[in-house]
Amino acid sequence: MSTEHTQTPLITNDAVVLGLLMVILAGVFVTSSSKHPLFRGFYKFVPALLLCYFIPSVFNSLGIINGESSKLYFVSSRYLLPTSLILLTLSIDLPEVMRLGFKAVAVFVSGTIGIIVGGPLAILIVSSFAPELVGGQGPDAIWRGLSTVAGSWIGGGANQTAMKEVFVVSDSLFSKMIAVDVICANIWMAFLLYGAARSPKLDKLLGADASIVERVKEKMEDYRTSVSRIPNLTDIMVILGIGFGGTAISHLVADNLAPYIETHAPYLSKFSLTSGFFWLIVTATTLGLILSFTKLKRYEGAGASRLGSAFIYVLVASIGMKMDITAIFESPGLFLVGIIWILIHVAILLTTAKILKAPFFFVAVGSQANIGGAASAPVVATAFHPSLAPVGVLLAVCGYALGTYGAWLCGILMQVASY
Repeated sequence: MSTEHTQTPLITNDAVVLGLLMVILAGVFVTSSSKHPLFRGFYKFVPALLLCYFIPSVFNSLGIINGESSKLYFVSSRYLLPTSLILLTLSIDLPEVMRLGFKAVAVFVSGTIGIIVGGPLAILIVSSFAPELVGGQGPDAIWRGLSTVAGSWIGGGANQTAMKEVFVVSDSLFSKMIAVDVICANIWMAFLLYGAARSPKLDKLLGADASIVERVKEKMEDYRTSVSRIPNLTDIMVILGIGFGGTAISHLVADNLAPYIETHAPYLSKFSLTSGFFWLIVTATTLGLILSFTKLKRYEGAGASRLGSAFIYVLVASIGMKMDITAIFESPGLFLVGIIWILIHVAILLTTAKILKAPFFFVAVGSQANIGGAASAPVVATAFHPSLAPVGVLLAVCGYALGTYGAWLCGILMQVASY
């Protein structure tokens, strides 16, 4: 979701937009793997994944394309994301991932706490020098609108909509809050992608032992090397069959299970269990985990995770395409609240990581599992290593469960802070 451009974009045909995004991705990969000193120097400071995300946002902001009217994000998040999760999870060593354990969960929970307390603290800070920015009455009260941002940043879209209904937020205010949500979250995601490329240095600053994460990555690389082969057309078709076949099953489960729960147990909506997207992601990840215990796991050697990563990059570009940087200038005061809010979240995350000596990977994925949810948490995890994508999904699913309760508590605290 993003603010819509007032003018029709230059390119309205999604086939052309997709071609443009693929050319951008190809250009980034070609230049980032180039041995030319200019490119090597540039990519030493700017991660390739960040460019795959940022360049489409520039095209969107300039009105060349429009992420809001395009269907590419919907297609990539509903078709390519579950397929990539299955393919990335196919070769995972689940027992090894489980050993990431307590620190990963603790950092993630600290991120959730950072969102809950960050909202009211941001209101108090801004009200100390610009009280008019966080005022408003009735359905247009700013704290009500910010509760929807809390829903999105702890859980996801379903939790955001739930907060709109719970706190009776006006449509006009809600549209502004969507812009605050998207822009602030995407700017922070850009920082995380930048940090992922420098995780060893950040681990040193945190005094962290990243050996657990490194061990998972090394085991994945060792396994890939042991089964690696040049794929033939049959291999590629089987891999695509596994991925898209699993996605088909995931959609069947989501299409039937979500409406069933909504009809027979509507109170479970508090845990996002009536959301079709929730069940789509959970089912795809579960299928991938199940297949990782079968002989199909050996298709990792034919490039299963590489194809999964390619789909993730298309998703990255389509997420970037939804960010309209110019929206910041429409309601700068609200964005100030959002930025302060995220900074508080980050401070609590980093403090927890420093105390626990947790690696930056846990900080990045724990934060994105909160603020970004199941669509972008695996993107940040993949920036560290493709095999770590399921960790992002598993934590994001925890966020869905906590989302409504955490956002409701945050909303009440923001109401108190506003008076």
